[in-house]
This record gives sequence, structure tokens and C-alpha cells, in this order.
Amino acid sequence: MSIGLDSYLVVAGLVFVIGFFGVLLRRNTLIVLMGLELMLNGCNIALVAFSRYHATPANPMMEGNLFVFFIITVAAAEVAVGLAIIVQLFRLRQTVMLNELQLLKD
Repeated sequence: MSIGLDSYLVVAGLVFVIGFFGVLLRRNTLIVLMGLELMLNGCNIALVAFSRYHATPANPMMEGNLFVFFIITVAAAEVAVGLAIIVQLFRLRQTVMLNELQLLKD
């Protein structure tokens, strides 16, 4: 028994939707960053699944996997910059809640 493309896409969609609702519904900046990471990981799962499904004998499964490495690199940079911004905002305002951070509006 093998797992088909549709099963991978369902998992990728669920991970993406969980991240999406985490970004929309939460007010803590750390939770919002984790939601963004979940959304990126949902895209990664879909890319690897499509790469595996459309593999050719001459080049098996490498196109999607290379995109995943780039996405992981960008996600790591996003986390580093995002956490630095959150630490600075916490030092200034003593909170990490989005509805209490009015720094950019002032």
C-alpha cells in the first residue's frame, strides 16, 4: 500500500490552514510567527509531494527539494529577524501582544 499525492496534499492543506488561522486569530506575536512557520511548512510538504509525484528517471525528486531548502533558509532568517524585533519591542513596551503595540501608529 502506498500513500498517494492526495494524502500529502490534505496534510499540507491542514498544516497551512492551522497556521493561517493561528495568524488571523491570535494576538501574541510569537504565536503569529509560529503560524507563519506552519504556513511555510505546509507549502514545503506540498512542494516535496509534487516533486515526488512528478519525478522523472533522469532527475528524480530534486526540483521541489531544492525549493524546500530555499524556503527553510528564508524561514530561518525570518525567525531570526522576527525574534530580534519582538525582543526590542518587549524592551520598549513590556508586552508582546499585537493589540497593545501601537508603536508604528504613533
